[in-house]
Amino acid sequence: MLEARAAVQRLQAYHPPLAGRQGLPLDFNENTVGCSPRVLARMRALDAEVLARYPDREPVEREVARFLGLDASQLLLTNGVDEAIHLLCSTYLEAGDEAVIVVPTFAMYSIFAQAEGAQVVEVRSGSDFSFPAEALVAKINPRTRLIAVANPNNPTGAAVSEAHLLQIADAAPQAAFLVDEAYFEFHGETLLARPARPANLFVARTFSKAYGLAGLRAGVLVGDSQQMAMVRRVASPYNVNAAALAVLPEALQDTAYVEQYASDVRRNRNLLEQELRALGLHYWPSRGNFVLVRIGSLHVKFVRSLRERGILVRDRDSDPGCEGAVRLTVGSDEHTRTLVAALRAVVEDLSLQREVRA
Repeated sequence: MLEARAAVQRLQAYHPPLAGRQGLPLDFNENTVGCSPRVLARMRALDAEVLARYPDREPVEREVARFLGLDASQLLLTNGVDEAIHLLCSTYLEAGDEAVIVVPTFAMYSIFAQAEGAQVVEVRSGSDFSFPAEALVAKINPRTRLIAVANPNNPTGAAVSEAHLLQIADAAPQAAFLVDEAYFEFHGETLLARPARPANLFVARTFSKAYGLAGLRAGVLVGDSQQMAMVRRVASPYNVNAAALAVLPEALQDTAYVEQYASDVRRNRNLLEQELRALGLHYWPSRGNFVLVRIGSLHVKFVRSLRERGILVRDRDSDPGCEGAVRLTVGSDEHTRTLVAALRAVVEDLSLQREVRA
């Protein structure tokens, strides 16, 4: 009888709660207003010939490399950041190796590492979700072959200093060190700005968040040219679809659109945090396009009440250290006003202020 590998059988399947998403989607950290009109115009101009041919990734990689100030040999376009993580695990992990992650964080780091038969070593964030740099470094040993850090982190919104990131890269030269900058546009700090980067450092970016292209699944993995040559060996030559490749140049060129949206989100993030303070709800300051808030034992009713008002938010109660917490995506001015009005009504209906203080 055919059986999957033991490592795969042990995996916990990841099922994002996508079913029944009717309402204002503030649950998956997507762009709430969508992509640039220039992207839509290019999409509408696609013809049958473009869709009939296998996609050519390299010309667009050169454009993305120029945009990021890199050489094309340092960069690989991927099917979202998810594939970038998968490729790093396939390139560097073998059964018995260790992958170190800081939790809570993006689930796919652990899933892809375990699928290769690696042991995942979890390092808990501080009680306030501060980054545990010293504790992470203490876990590094000769078996450590992958370290993944989201900066800013999802779901907490916490950011990591450049000094701590470089400390980790230096402490584990034998390990691929991934810094996932999926929320860079809302944070503004990046390791790509460094003229010299450690050879074991990889940086991932996505077009799913600020660019509003989550449906097209386009990401970027950046690293040392020699290491990227190894990663390319396990990558499919047609991993990014023709539609995504066709619109990416337009998305990059419309910098004003992306910068305006990111600016709106940063402003509305501050407004939302102010409102949460006024409502007496505990939250963690965020550098992403979302805010994690502690609701307590009424978190399920809180999510349901917002859904009944047409707003979808993400319950993160099952994440380590996130008991009773809910993540709220931040978007446009209009959507933030809608969220704030609903929050006020739900807090009053559920008497959440008393619940959180109890």
